[in-house]
Amino acid sequence: MEERPAYKRILLKLSGEALMGADSYGINRPTIERIISEISDVVRLGVEVAVVIGGGNIFRGMAPAAAGMDRATADYMGMLATVMNALALHDAMRLMNLVSRVQSALNIERVVEPYDRGRAMRYLEEGKVVIFAAGTGNPFFTTDTAAALRGMEMNVDLVLKATNVDGVYTQDPKLHRDATRYHSITFDEAISKNLKVMDATAFTLCRDQKLPINVFSIIKPGAFKRVVTGQDEGTLVHC
Repeated sequence: MEERPAYKRILLKLSGEALMGADSYGINRPTIERIISEISDVVRLGVEVAVVIGGGNIFRGMAPAAAGMDRATADYMGMLATVMNALALHDAMRLMNLVSRVQSALNIERVVEPYDRGRAMRYLEEGKVVIFAAGTGNPFFTTDTAAALRGMEMNVDLVLKATNVDGVYTQDPKLHRDATRYHSITFDEAISKNLKVMDATAFTLCRDQKLPINVFSIIKPGAFKRVVTGQDEGTLVHC
């Protein structure tokens, strides 16, 4: 039976840590190739895919030096780390015959394109993967917030937050064996139960704009495709 996508255009929020694999920092090559293979499977379904990438895997290695640093300076360093990750994703996609474009909220034109909403929309319509780097371009905002913002600007149908846990649970499943996964939950229920889905600013943006979020495991093979085809995977947060 042919698999059909449940969504036309989605945004994947990918943390920098997701690229580390079992390493303590940096980019693990087999891990990034596996993630790109999962993205490629979704693109082949005809789904338009945008990606917001974090930078924790690189900034983690600089964390001791950043202790006591001015917050804005540290945030700009983190944004530059996301640009490095975006370039790594872009190059790995090229080697796996997946066409992508990188756009940065910070102006580094000799390295990547500056963010341009109209151009990004055209790339998506052409079937290219668009990788958004440098967060929102402003300090004090997380890449979760960048994902919510870009998701709304790109008119996506769903934001997918990739984690190392296969959804939102009643309790931390690593600490509580009796924790159960929510198959779906409303924004208001998640707030009242104090469930940590995304940072508060990102979560509020998605709730106010009625943009659903699916929290799923990026380390679970095939989970990304199952979410996109509307199967019971992860946790859907909705209005």
